[in-house]
Amino acid sequence: MADDDKTPAREIITDYAQEYFRYFRTADGTVYAQKNGHPVARPIRSQGTTGSHRQELMVGLFRDGYGVFNGTALKEALDLIEALALTEDVQPVHIRVAPGFDGATWLDLGRNDGRSVRIHPTGWDIAIPDPCEVCWRRTQLTGELPLPAKDTDGKGIDLLLRLCSFATAQTECLAIAWLIGCLGPSVPVPAPFLTGPQGAGKSTGGRMLVRIIEGMSGDLRRAPKDEENLIAAVAAGWVTALDNLSHMTPDLSDAMCCIVTGAENVKRALYTDGDVVRARYRRPMLLTGIDVGVIRPDLAERLLPLRLERPRVRRTEAELWAEYAEALPAVLGSLLDLTVKVRAADAETPTDLRMADFAHLCAQLDVATGLGALAAYRASLDDLNDDVIEGDLLAQTVLRHADSIEAGAEQRMTSTEWLHCLSRLHSGDELRPLPKGWPTTGKVLSDRLKRLQPTLAARGVLIDWGRTQEGRYIDMTRRPTPPHQQEPML
Repeated sequence: MADDDKTPAREIITDYAQEYFRYFRTADGTVYAQKNGHPVARPIRSQGTTGSHRQELMVGLFRDGYGVFNGTALKEALDLIEALALTEDVQPVHIRVAPGFDGATWLDLGRNDGRSVRIHPTGWDIAIPDPCEVCWRRTQLTGELPLPAKDTDGKGIDLLLRLCSFATAQTECLAIAWLIGCLGPSVPVPAPFLTGPQGAGKSTGGRMLVRIIEGMSGDLRRAPKDEENLIAAVAAGWVTALDNLSHMTPDLSDAMCCIVTGAENVKRALYTDGDVVRARYRRPMLLTGIDVGVIRPDLAERLLPLRLERPRVRRTEAELWAEYAEALPAVLGSLLDLTVKVRAADAETPTDLRMADFAHLCAQLDVATGLGALAAYRASLDDLNDDVIEGDLLAQTVLRHADSIEAGAEQRMTSTEWLHCLSRLHSGDELRPLPKGWPTTGKVLSDRLKRLQPTLAARGVLIDWGRTQEGRYIDMTRRPTPPHQQEPML
């Protein structure tokens, strides 16, 4: 055959790819390849060392007798495929958890055969999702989960609680609520903060909770040094677990707030001057540590403190994890059973809590089991408010001043007048110097009070801002104490 009669290599590759793979794009314009009948999708531009679409295309061509093609032919074929896929319908890809049809939720087990768990209103089962319903994206952080056990009668939850050294029953029910929340693709959940004395097994407990969702390869990691690395780690997995936090910078605190409730990151695309890459993310988080120092008020509303105690009997790592691995199918099965019951429960949504979706989940858990999760969640928020106040001298000074205001009365001043008033109160008659970080201007004071507003409101001090013809002002009101909270008369 003459050279002119030969089919170009790029056409052979393109015809083969379109026969055996399905190509589509996501909302941000990334083109993915999905093998026919398999739910896992891979970006065609991925140059990863393992599992890239380029590699599976080369292997498929070789095994089916088409031969080995050079890089130029592959590049030209993939360029054409990408251009054709940009005209296809948009479909999202998901990591670990995804919404399905008819109110169902899918959990990726990370298996090569594509089998996943479908949680639907009447129960759960194991199946391979239809590619038109769910497309999974896998990364190096996607671990394999065992097939969950059926008909566990809740024994898996008991096994988990026996392995974890939670301090109280309230802590246990909050941990269970968080795990159920991790199975919801659209429910923001607060980040558990595992605390306790040295030797309480905080890292071990954190690993056990994470591995229920991420598999036995899931692990804790140190907090990245910058926000960009943190976002990269968050985008590659479902649960982001940071271990042994001893200090939290304002930038890290703000990044965690965005991760818990959701945000979008935009950065310049590589090798371009005018194009950008968009990344939306909202992920469950888990933190461990003895103390992270000062907790900012906005992060405190997104945390879920789980206290652990030192175990009375110590065990070797090999014994502990062998028992955990054996119990994991039952634990996962019991969690799925409980998730179905909780989602079917009818409960009112609390309207006074910021994380309303998680509060509603706690209320549903109470209806299904009677554990008292919502009361435990409220108590945990009160504890966090105390931590915020104990770490903020300005909040303490505002509360001291509020004690001098008659209940129900309102005090109005400009921000500069409030700064002088609170500074004199803090310095006292001794005229001690103001601490580092104390507001230096009325504007700085106003901004600090806006951050502290929810914390102070939880302690009965209401802060409000307004404007008159003379200028802006800040109102401070001490809310009357409800009769049932007043101290009994002796």
